Amino acid sequence: MEGTTLPADGPILVLNGPNLNMLGTRQPDVYGNETLDDIVTLCKRTAARLNRGIVAFQSNSEGELIDRIHRARGVESGIVINPGGLTHTSVALRDALLIPEIPIVEVHISNVHAREEFRHHSYVSPIASGVIAGLGSYGYVAAIEYLVSIT
Repeated sequence: MEGTTLPADGPILVLNGPNLNMLGTRQPDVYGNETLDDIVTLCKRTAARLNRGIVAFQSNSEGELIDRIHRARGVESGIVINPGGLTHTSVALRDALLIPEIPIVEVHISNVHAREEFRHHSYVSPIASGVIAGLGSYGYVAAIEYLVSIT
C-alpha cells in the first residue's frame, strides 16, 4: 500500500462480529461445536508457530468494531475478520477497514454462498486480500498463515 509503513512482524488483529460470542451453542449444525474461545486459542497457537502474535477482539456492537479497527493503524500488520451479519449490511465497517491500510482476510465459518440469498453479498470482500468461507475454524488458520506470508 503506497505511502504506508506497515509494522514489520506486528501482531495480527483477529476480529469477530455480532453473535460470534455464541459459537458452540448457536446453530451447531451450521457453525459447529467450537466456541469463540476455542477459535481464539487456535489462532494464538497458529500465530505462535509462525513467530507472530495475535490480538483478538469480539463485539456485538458495530461502533466498537469500528473503533478497534481504527486503533490497528500503525500497530497491527493485518486483519482477519469474521464480520458476522455486518458482512451483508455495513458500509461503515467496510469504510473503517480501509483506514489501517493493512491486508485483510474475510473469514466465514459456514459457506455463506450455500445459504440464504442475502448472505451472498459482502461489503468486505471487494476490499479484502482474500475471502475464506465454509472451512470452519480452519479458515482462521489459513487466514493467519496467509497474512504472515505477505507481511
